Amino acid sequence: MITLASDFGTPYPAAMKGVILSRTDAQLVDIAHDLPRQEPRAAAFWLRETIPYFPPAVHLAVVDPGVGTGRRAIAIRVGDHALVGPDNGLLRPVVRRLADQNGGNPLTEAYEITVDDPASTTFHGRDVFAPAAAEIHEQGVDRLDDLDMLSPIDLDSCVDLQFPTPTRDGETIRGEVLVVDDFGNVITNVPSAELSGVERAVVNDVVAPVVDTFDRVDAGDRLLTIGSHGYVECDVNQGRGDEAFGLAAGDDIELVFGGAD
Repeated sequence: MITLASDFGTPYPAAMKGVILSRTDAQLVDIAHDLPRQEPRAAAFWLRETIPYFPPAVHLAVVDPGVGTGRRAIAIRVGDHALVGPDNGLLRPVVRRLADQNGGNPLTEAYEITVDDPASTTFHGRDVFAPAAAEIHEQGVDRLDDLDMLSPIDLDSCVDLQFPTPTRDGETIRGEVLVVDDFGNVITNVPSAELSGVERAVVNDVVAPVVDTFDRVDAGDRLLTIGSHGYVECDVNQGRGDEAFGLAAGDDIELVFGGAD
């Protein structure tokens, strides 16, 4: 299996698939091609939250605002998985998650992909990453050292990407919006444990109840809940939380426990 994820929209992913299918008969599975455009951090969040649910595979991910520059093309092996993409931090969060799933210390190796003379300086997804993913699939994830296009590098030399950590001062938590999904649900970096036993909170001066399911409030009402990713979300039952709370990805939030009705 080779999974594909990008911010390319359409029809560019088809070209990547064509390159891969001309080199291998791997099963191709699309994760998404509408990842937040030119936003490696937001895309890294979604990769971290989706790829670990797959069986061992080669994962091709491209959100690459630095395409054509000096940034490296890399491949990282984590146990039985291999990830291929730009060296801009995009792959590091999912690498850590996969490592955690395998006891925290699976075999992890990083490689630089040799880029000789790609046909385009603007479409490395087609010209660099797709051929590399196909070759890794054909060779086998456990034999990356045998591929001439790969040169071993230190994983610590690859660009890292860390999600911000919230801070707490008494009953106030200061955090950040990580992403907003297609439903308008505002996913923050505040971990679920912070809402334990809390019935109501104030987010940036907006009061909302803390509930475990959307239907605990009327349609159109604001709510705070713990999303499937394990973080506090600012949502609306049958509506858009980003609009109701006035929040977007990257915005700061201040969460205060309590609040008047």
